[in-house]
Amino acid sequence: MRILLVEDDLMVGEAARKGLRQDGFAVDWVQDGAAAALALRQEDYALVLLDLGLPQKNGLAVLQELRAAGNKVPVLITTARDAVADRVAGLDAGADDYLIKPYDLEELSARMRALSRRQAGRAESLVQVREVILNPATHEVTVSGKPVNLSAREFTLLQAFLDRPGVVLSRAQLEEKLYGWDDGVDSNAIEVHIHALRKKLGSDFIKNVRGIGYLVPK
Repeated sequence: MRILLVEDDLMVGEAARKGLRQDGFAVDWVQDGAAAALALRQEDYALVLLDLGLPQKNGLAVLQELRAAGNKVPVLITTARDAVADRVAGLDAGADDYLIKPYDLEELSARMRALSRRQAGRAESLVQVREVILNPATHEVTVSGKPVNLSAREFTLLQAFLDRPGVVLSRAQLEEKLYGWDDGVDSNAIEVHIHALRKKLGSDFIKNVRGIGYLVPK
């Protein structure tokens, strides 16, 4: 999952980026509201972590412009502003959740997973397609009840397919989900990961749609 982290505190931002990357997220980090607005116009994110007290443009203005443009990306406000009025203003401006700093990274990840489930129209935590079950919280995958070990990128790629079974995803779409701005991407990286997943899940689990991309049939 590729997310946008909007945080001007260097220590908080670096800790969040490091922890989220370890949890399998691809993270783009910006440190002011103007850069956040530009990134949101140019990129397609699965989720936004948005601070409110930002230089150049405050987070509430970024959020209001985002919603006015019709962008429905889930937004989780992360801020030290803990007054009820601030929380009400953020949620009424279009935020999907509100988390007070300092926060625990495990709680942050759990709230992000909850927002992702809601965006995908799911209530349950586990994701299942045929004999494959994926647990986003524990990063565990089983095939016919047997555990399968996946790398962080293989897990993220598999989740992208299982979140949209029956939908063809292009290589460019898959790269956007796996890699942030700072990540180097080899030309055949997606093919390498898909080859590894087929070896672990079954050669016919991920289908190749010639000239278009890949899909996992329902």
